[in-house]
Amino acid sequence: MKFAYVFPGQGSQFAGMGKELAEQYREAKDAFAEADEALGFGLSKLCFEGPEEELKLTENTQPALVATSVAALRVLRSLGAPEPALLAGHSLGEYSALVAAGSLEFADALRLVRKRGQYMQAAVPAGVGAMAAILKMPFEKLDEVLAEAAQGEVVSAANLNSPDQIVIAGHKGAVERAMELAKAAGAKRCVALAVSAPFHCALMRPAQERLEGDLRETEFGDLRVPLVNNWQARLIGSGSEARQGLYEQVPSPVRWVETVRLLGREGVTHTLEVGAGKVLCGLIRNIEGSMVTLNYGAPGDWGALEGALG
Repeated sequence: MKFAYVFPGQGSQFAGMGKELAEQYREAKDAFAEADEALGFGLSKLCFEGPEEELKLTENTQPALVATSVAALRVLRSLGAPEPALLAGHSLGEYSALVAAGSLEFADALRLVRKRGQYMQAAVPAGVGAMAAILKMPFEKLDEVLAEAAQGEVVSAANLNSPDQIVIAGHKGAVERAMELAKAAGAKRCVALAVSAPFHCALMRPAQERLEGDLRETEFGDLRVPLVNNWQARLIGSGSEARQGLYEQVPSPVRWVETVRLLGREGVTHTLEVGAGKVLCGLIRNIEGSMVTLNYGAPGDWGALEGALG
């Protein structure tokens, strides 16, 4: 068995996440207490109780997901789970992965993603941008569809999630045109996403510029476990590469298909999604069907993990 730990990003949040872990395990309770202290407000209460509308605000969603992932990670370590050979995170999940790698302090990660969320929200006025999922359209048709849809506006791939799912982002009109063109090009479905900003596209450059100073002022150590980054879908090991990757990922697509395929080439047999939900498990099964996909975000998930370990 060769394990990779993977960490979820925005869209995996739900009211109640992490609550059972904090009730049953001191390690998780302490992690959420640290998060509250680092941010100066009751993030744990928001994770455990909601309300959903407040939790969905990206400046809250991002630290909430990092806190839940780190709480679950600490419990896994206390239970003697297998150590990962490799790490990866989907978008903001890369911050959680860098905490797991020992490159980034937990409190620093929380403060960074809180600001990242605020900067992303402020980068594009409400109603100007949009995102959409395009389902079951061949990758080779993507560039042509986006080029025709742009008409002087921004529209580009934001998440290359699986062979069956591409998420696009940009100006609202360009995204809507791309959805119609994608259907004409053979996409099975196109779904407008309920998001607060058009993430991972050129419209996020103002957020990238604001985040640069915060990243520069934050200490990044070398990684104890190699990580496949979002920006290039390549293995990194140094603190400087980690910092650069977090800067570059803001306006760049999440290369999740390439990430998972690289894990496969590196001999990974099992992936463990650490934190809220199991979105990444589904994507990984669609990319590398031979990989065993497991998740840990609640006490009840431990039984399946133990069973897989035999």
